[in-house]
Amino acid sequence: MAAHSRKRSRKSGLPPGTLVHLGKTRATAPLITLTEYDESDIRESVVPASELAHKICSARGTIWVNLHGLHDITILEQMGALFNLHPLVLEDILNTNQRPKLEDYGNYLYLVLKTFAYKNTVAEETLDSDQVSLVLGKNFVLTFLEGDDAQFDSVRERLHLGKGQIRKLGADFLIYSLIDAIVDSYFVILERIDEKTEALEAELIERPQPFTLHSIYRLKREGVFLRKSLWPLREVINSLQRGDSPLIASNTLLYMRDVYDHTIHIIDSVESLRDLTAGMLDIYMSSVSYRISTVMKVLTVITTIFMPLGLIASLYGMNFRYLPGLDWHWGFFAVLGVMLTISIGMLALFRWKKWL
Repeated sequence: MAAHSRKRSRKSGLPPGTLVHLGKTRATAPLITLTEYDESDIRESVVPASELAHKICSARGTIWVNLHGLHDITILEQMGALFNLHPLVLEDILNTNQRPKLEDYGNYLYLVLKTFAYKNTVAEETLDSDQVSLVLGKNFVLTFLEGDDAQFDSVRERLHLGKGQIRKLGADFLIYSLIDAIVDSYFVILERIDEKTEALEAELIERPQPFTLHSIYRLKREGVFLRKSLWPLREVINSLQRGDSPLIASNTLLYMRDVYDHTIHIIDSVESLRDLTAGMLDIYMSSVSYRISTVMKVLTVITTIFMPLGLIASLYGMNFRYLPGLDWHWGFFAVLGVMLTISIGMLALFRWKKWL
């Protein structure tokens, strides 16, 4: 949270629309990919920023421009001028701490989504997120990504192979396909969380350790992290599938409803994860309490057995000249026998009472 506050402080006092990149530099150099297609043909190329305007002017059909890497503000300004994007949109693209949202600017829609992936560090496996900004126009789609665009590989493959209706329909169906690819990637994260949950449950049942509690809290934080991004996503997809914007055709709305159903299913899974995590914490605390009570019971039994033995030993340890059996040859062994008999009798009593 402190690091996030330091990032936001870089914009303190600046006027609205000031372009400042807030986020990690995840790409070594910005990369612009231009994809133009229609029902009969598709063309894809990596375009330098200086040549993008010329390429767009000569493009045909539906246009998809993907910018990978947001730290070069000059390139973003050029794209904003080329597609007439509002300065506040450019500002939100660079502020990679946005929550999922949808804004209607009349001639285009601006969407913010989140992608998730597990990153392996030296200490542990952590859940990380990237921001994906999408702009839908009449015949174009713009995507702005912090990290790589591997989640869009399936969409590119369908475009090149011409499978389904993606090449026959317009930009609205393309943005549906991109949103659907992002939402489907959440199921991969949920499967990984399910595997971790099952492993933790087995560990809780067998023998919980102190680090088990740390794993439960980490799983709980991941659930909260997902929930903060998925609940706003529900409203975004719901707004799209209502058909309020003329940029989305009626036949695409049916597919948007399908994405909305997937989103509801994912949210329900995250809510179940929260309940399950709370239950795991209760099981852990109960298990620890049971182990402590078992240890205390054994210690109490041992203490109870030694109390009368300590009493006998303390009586015969007093400095009196005359004690019963003090001069008897078998006195020491007799006292040991009495102490042993008392110990065995008390153990038998505890067994009979089912205290052991």
